[in-house]
Amino acid sequence: MINIVVFASGSGTNFQAIIDAVHNGQINGLIQGLITNKKGIQAIERAQKNNIAYRCLSPTDFSSDQEYIDTLLNQLQDWNTDLIALAGYMIKIPPQIIEAYQNRIINIHPSLLPKYGGKGFYGMNVHRAVIEDEEKKSGCTVHIVTEEYDKGPILGQRKVPVKQSDTPETLAKRVLKEEHELFPKVISDLANQLNNKSNPQ
Repeated sequence: MINIVVFASGSGTNFQAIIDAVHNGQINGLIQGLITNKKGIQAIERAQKNNIAYRCLSPTDFSSDQEYIDTLLNQLQDWNTDLIALAGYMIKIPPQIIEAYQNRIINIHPSLLPKYGGKGFYGMNVHRAVIEDEEKKSGCTVHIVTEEYDKGPILGQRKVPVKQSDTPETLAKRVLKEEHELFPKVISDLANQLNNKSNPQ
């Protein structure tokens, strides 16, 4: 059974989808902790409600980048982390963390990558751009995190139609519904792969 750590910066609805998938047995793993960079967010409430440990670590709280990275690495090691899931996490992951957990950090993005990815494309910015460009479809993507924003190998996608009547908010709602199904599914598949590697027949 793998150990999962979730990183989130907001309401944590994708975090909740992962919690639910662990509870119902879809994901063969345990959520060991939540890392966030913001205090007082709903994601922390979700962690507390489900007896999941959490740490609030913001780079601005540390005297140096290295101190922040070391603290983060130590926490991930303490939790015996096998897989990191970024669920609406708004800070770039330091290269040292990406190197330590190569191909084991995944992110959910609210567009059909490679379209509408990269710096500045997050949250409502993505949905606004999709509507302004009169795209016929949008969706969400789960990908492996690399040092370049939203450029890592794609692990899964879900599509939704873009309606003429859509606002960024209505499109976001439709995409989010797909995110809540896609993210746990990809994590489940990865968990099975990692479990098989650690327990070869």
